[in-house]
Amino acid sequence: MVAFFLPRASDDEQAERLYEALAEFAGCEPAPPGARVAAISFTQDGARWTATVGEELTGVRTTQQLRRGELLERTEALSSASRVLAVYPGTPFVVVTDAQPITGTPSEWANPFLVQPDEVTLFDRR
Repeated sequence: MVAFFLPRASDDEQAERLYEALAEFAGCEPAPPGARVAAISFTQDGARWTATVGEELTGVRTTQQLRRGELLERTEALSSASRVLAVYPGTPFVVVTDAQPITGTPSEWANPFLVQPDEVTLFDRR
């Protein structure tokens, strides 16, 4: 487990302010210290994605094809230039990235976007 942090925050106090500001931007409530999310995994459009705070979104898509009576499986690594800034728990979870409109960086993902995770990793309790 990792201690709570946010990218671009230089200290704990700034991280708290940024966490609250990003929650306001996303239209959701910030989680209390013991329930803050470090990473989630979810399925979107047939791919398994992972959103980890401070890292780019990554995914894996596995496809199967029958060729000459043999089942072939192909795994494709996926990535997005969008870096995860924060993940807020809820139904659904809210993921905020550094893509537009926060920065000028275009992304194939909306910002923020909503997902129902299959797996959740929390930050260490403080």
